[in-house]
Amino acid sequence: MDLIELRATDRDWMPALGELFFDVVDGGGSLGFLEDVDEAQMREYWEGVFDQLGPRHRLWIARDGDRVLGTVQLSICGKPNQRHRADVMKLMVHRDARRRGVAVQLMSVLEQAARDADLSLLTLDTEAGSAAETFYQSQGFQRAGEIPSFAANPQGALQSTALYWKRLD
Repeated sequence: MDLIELRATDRDWMPALGELFFDVVDGGGSLGFLEDVDEAQMREYWEGVFDQLGPRHRLWIARDGDRVLGTVQLSICGKPNQRHRADVMKLMVHRDARRRGVAVQLMSVLEQAARDADLSLLTLDTEAGSAAETFYQSQGFQRAGEIPSFAANPQGALQSTALYWKRLD
């Protein structure tokens, strides 16, 4: 497995990213989509991500050959009073690649990129009570609170979201 950063021109990864996307949604992952998500919605999502890629929005994948095992995004705030921080977004790992260090490696490369950009704070949100919460806590993120009934899970049930932050040294 190796990690690479994708650029706006790397859209040839779209089929592999789509396979990962559907696996995560089918597995109950909270990506902002319901279980009836279709190919067109998936493509629109990834096209939107690729359209944003640049200095303030970055995307890494963990791959095994042409297969995407996981992905994560870093979105650096552009507001003048918040240029010291960024949001961690859409950490996804294929169900059959979990517990193999994929998420840890993705977060490691993201955090190093954030440090290299002189960022000092990362924030994120994730479904409260999910396995992702345990993972983020193991990576040193601190829970700031919870918002009830924030978003629907893929089955349509409203779930709370947990807010997290981490200072970078």
